Amino acid sequence: MEDERSDVLTIGQLARRTGLPVRTLRFWSDEAVVPPVARSASGYRLYDAESVARVELVRTLRELGLGLDDVCRVLSGRTTVAEVADAHVAALDAQIRSLKVSRAVLSTVSKRGSTAEETALMNRLARLSAAERKQIIDEFKEEVFGGLDVDPRLRDRMRGFSIELPDDPTPEQVDAWIELAELVRDPGFRARMRTMLELSTPVPGRSRPAGASIWWARQVVQTVSEVRERGIAPEGPAAAEVLSELFGDADRAAVLLCVEAGIEAGAERYRGLVARVRGQYSPPDATEELEWLARALRAADQA
Repeated sequence: MEDERSDVLTIGQLARRTGLPVRTLRFWSDEAVVPPVARSASGYRLYDAESVARVELVRTLRELGLGLDDVCRVLSGRTTVAEVADAHVAALDAQIRSLKVSRAVLSTVSKRGSTAEETALMNRLARLSAAERKQIIDEFKEEVFGGLDVDPRLRDRMRGFSIELPDDPTPEQVDAWIELAELVRDPGFRARMRTMLELSTPVPGRSRPAGASIWWARQVVQTVSEVRERGIAPEGPAAAEVLSELFGDADRAAVLLCVEAGIEAGAERYRGLVARVRGQYSPPDATEELEWLARALRAADQA
């Protein structure tokens, strides 16, 4: 009988040879992925040694995530395994990025104890396209930096300022972007940042603002940090000497206005978030140093 030929296999024998269930092989056969080479007199499907090799290839491709349509295209010679693999690598990369975003959002939700509405907002912010993220930052830049009468070189730097989330961000970067996007979309934060910049940004043709060095030179923060480590109180005479070293005969009231504006705006939080989104090193938050400086300036003004 034909189904007893030694050079052919029944579907049950093929299943035992390959270790796959009969139902899987029958499905692949119905889909013409592994068609039988012949039929027995009784109408049963028959396969040969080449069928075994074909089954192994199909199994490998399926385990790698290829759909049956792609498998058929490879087997028919309409495409190559390399071409299909390249497409699937791109698809897997996109899926991995999406999973990273989901993990970051869920991690943030867990840490914050967010409501359903907050979770939905964070998810939308995390999944914005690059163009949508750029629009948020551009609107922030326009409201905070736009129209400032500043030196042309500084204006060019402000215009070129960007905050871009990488194509393959880490969960920490996604988390920072969510927080930053919420922050820069807040009208109150924008107004406070604008006030700080107006007080501290050099204007062409005028002397440098008294508070400008607070935000454009980190050595001020470093000096205050060292002073605090030595246990110097902001209200004491030693603090007054520190202020003289830092600001000389500058208008202390103007310096205080700038420091207070920056503290109220949350400028240190903003700076740290920008660095985290970019994946850059960010110096420690200096809010405590700035608060010490503000207390010292108030004490000196009252002395």
